[in-house]
Amino acid sequence: MDEFDGKVAVVTGAASGIGRALSDAFAGLGMRVVLADIEAGPLEATAQELRAAGADVFAVTADVSRFQDVERIGEAAMDVFGGLHVACNNAGVAGGGLAWEVDLETWNWVLGVNLMGVVHGLHAFTPRIIASGGGHIVNTASMAGLTSTPGMSPYNASKHAVVTISESMALELAMTHPEVGISILCPGWVRTRINESERNRPGWTPPAEETEAGALNQMRQMVDNLIAEGLQPAVVANLVVEAIREQRFYVLTHPEWQGMVRDRVDRMLSGENPGLVLPGN
Repeated sequence: MDEFDGKVAVVTGAASGIGRALSDAFAGLGMRVVLADIEAGPLEATAQELRAAGADVFAVTADVSRFQDVERIGEAAMDVFGGLHVACNNAGVAGGGLAWEVDLETWNWVLGVNLMGVVHGLHAFTPRIIASGGGHIVNTASMAGLTSTPGMSPYNASKHAVVTISESMALELAMTHPEVGISILCPGWVRTRINESERNRPGWTPPAEETEAGALNQMRQMVDNLIAEGLQPAVVANLVVEAIREQRFYVLTHPEWQGMVRDRVDRMLSGENPGLVLPGN
């Protein structure tokens, strides 16, 4: 896909982080954009800022873990803009801890947003892209979908699932609807609010005091620092636009993480046990 002007995009998780940057990038290319997010206030603020800059956007408050909400996003693209050409299944949340201690509510929440949110998007958006003559799908996974780090089992599981679904779908689209491309976005550390995603967790209230074990609390603080020093979301969005233009499937934002992926595969093929390898090693 190399023509963007006048085409229609949907972006979930559009009110902040990578989703906001994708919305900015698409609007800058002359696309009409359906913005979707669970946070109504920030979503409307994003829509107003983009409209003030001359963009043609429509905002839909939606919880991607609910198919009916995602279906409303697809309906808005068709009803308001008359088609759909690019779909970014980008909304995501984080949650972790020791795999056997993470409560089931956290497992259900993370998988509901990160995995089923993508599945819902594929069901709602793909037929509409086909009906509109073709386009491109971008599923946001993570380097956590290509590696297996400790303390992040729910997140890792959701992102690994998104990677393999996308790989399967790339083959399926090539066989049945080559007019539709697909990419999998696997970023490393990016300056988003993913580490604050519990703000959108149903029924969640901030804890009165820190109750995590020392090691897990240190890991959380380390992640906070790494995110604060990560890539700007606009850099990631530009890589996504390039991938759409080039019909490139894998979008890896951090070359220094590739050694972790290689080590995982090498250990698997040689029969070794899992090992902890840090980015850059």
